[in-house]
Amino acid sequence: LKMSSFLLRVKNASQIVAITLSNIPFKTGLDMNQIEIINNGSMIVNFDGTIIDIGTDEEIDSKYANATFNETLIATGMSIIPGFVDSHTHPVWSGDRVHEFAMKLAGATYMDIHKAGGGIGFTVGHTRNSSEQELETLLLPRLQRMLQCGTTLVEGKSGYGLDCETEMKLLRVLHNARSKSKIEIVSTYLGAHSIPKGKNVTEYTHEVINEHIPILKELISNGISVENIDVFCEKGVFEIDDTRKILQAGKNIGLEINFHGDELNPMKAAELGGELSALAISHLEHISDEGIQSMLIRPTFAVLLPTTAYILRLTPPPARKMIEAGVPVVIATDYNPNAHCLSMPFVMNLACVLMRMSLNEALVASTLNAAGSLKKSDKYGSLSKSKFGDFVVIAAPKWEHIVYQLVDPPILHVYKKGIRVYTNPNIIF
Repeated sequence: LKMSSFLLRVKNASQIVAITLSNIPFKTGLDMNQIEIINNGSMIVNFDGTIIDIGTDEEIDSKYANATFNETLIATGMSIIPGFVDSHTHPVWSGDRVHEFAMKLAGATYMDIHKAGGGIGFTVGHTRNSSEQELETLLLPRLQRMLQCGTTLVEGKSGYGLDCETEMKLLRVLHNARSKSKIEIVSTYLGAHSIPKGKNVTEYTHEVINEHIPILKELISNGISVENIDVFCEKGVFEIDDTRKILQAGKNIGLEINFHGDELNPMKAAELGGELSALAISHLEHISDEGIQSMLIRPTFAVLLPTTAYILRLTPPPARKMIEAGVPVVIATDYNPNAHCLSMPFVMNLACVLMRMSLNEALVASTLNAAGSLKKSDKYGSLSKSKFGDFVVIAAPKWEHIVYQLVDPPILHVYKKGIRVYTNPNIIF
């Protein structure tokens, strides 16, 4: 290609972990353990932020001998993986719950704290009293810390308002953060996260369906992006019939169903997901065998959250059983005031150790499948032609170091659409 000009060339990486070079939207079963790796890899990103070529250094050298690049990254001794996709987070809130951590360690359960006015209720009180500006000031550094951990696309939920005004405020904060943060955001409406003080479940379900959702529809038509609807389907919170009604109301205004289910008790949430053709269900510690079969219909993505099981000392979800059955499995941080984790590498480590996933499965679950669970795998989740040049540069010749080096992973750079958005000042390489 004579005298052409491009944004970026990555040259001579020990490994470029493409995940897949084809355009498959997700992986299941045995295929989750297969990833495509280019040794001595090279990659070219165009000015529109998309990858236009990827291959061995030799192949790329011969094709682009006369091309010029705004940046050339000499990646000798480094490995490269797709940017992480964190597909389940609760990032907009004020009022941390560090005081509850000691209570949990002393044996209090999630529902004990919840009933004592702590948990979600505590955060809701603080969040209602915070202005949009205050919430944005809290949100942006959290997103920046996620980016530094290698996340380039994140799903963010509302859910700490539990009234129409605050829920819409949280969705506006998430929307406005899109232009102020380098991380890409997909938004989820979670008005049905809990039952607000002074209301019963019937009253609040009615309010969500008849007040929140019509206003949400208006918000969306005014250009505020919201893609999914979520409900905390749980015993003593929203049980199966109320969950169904709320999810259906969201689906009726064009939202994808992506909800919390079968976490603390078996609720037949996975069966409901199959019935409603849900895009994704999160948690699933107590999924039934029938529920697993129901998730194969669409298929529905299983978003597993090992941090929650770890913090609350729950039995982790049956990841192996779901993978073997052919459910597309995803892992995410569940970043929230109960499980304060922004790091996908840490979550991958937990997934491998606590849920017995392989390293390859954990990587697929954090990238391609995670993007699929947000309907974004056309542009995210793997490094192949026409996808965005979102990637993490690891200061080690084998990519597994990002999981193996616990707590302080050797992330050297993070790139977003071919532009370097973070360099780790603590690594000399």
